[in-house]
Amino acid sequence: MKKTVFLLSLLVGTSLIAQSTWKADNAHSKVGFAITHLLISEVEGNFDEFEITATADDTFMTPSFDVSINTASIDTDNERRDGHLKSADFFDVESNPSITFKTTSVEKTGDKTFNMTGDLTMHGITKSVTLEGKVNGVITDQRSQKLKAGLKITGTINRIDFGVGGESAAIGNDVEFTINLEMAQQ
Repeated sequence: MKKTVFLLSLLVGTSLIAQSTWKADNAHSKVGFAITHLLISEVEGNFDEFEITATADDTFMTPSFDVSINTASIDTDNERRDGHLKSADFFDVESNPSITFKTTSVEKTGDKTFNMTGDLTMHGITKSVTLEGKVNGVITDQRSQKLKAGLKITGTINRIDFGVGGESAAIGNDVEFTINLEMAQQ
């Protein structure tokens, strides 16, 4: 009995130790989005400023993310459109300077895939959303000798659910997110 308790506590302790903090390498990461325009084309953009931290093991298969995106850093390659998106008509960056996401659960769905549910706060509204994740690989960085993980996270949200812009025939309601990350173990 004592041996079983000891082995169980050793296993639990080892799994807790295996978790570490990872940070996004912003030079090799991108928080992108796409939305339809006039029901016939797609406009893409990204946010240039973000902080993404994760807690994960060495395989990065069950990560827990803490994300903060600077809404004023929106970039759609059109200054006039970006200015409108920053206004009270859409993101209202003065009152809502950030979009945040915090993981609440993760479910492994395949060898390199997972579904991640979390609380997304945008435009002052918090809702639970589920995103799909794929681990592209984990390597040891030759310079730092620490692990680096490459991931792709995708999902779709309805902007109206978050009060971003009103009903419009000119733009779609669904916003597709594609987040490509290079995470560095700390």
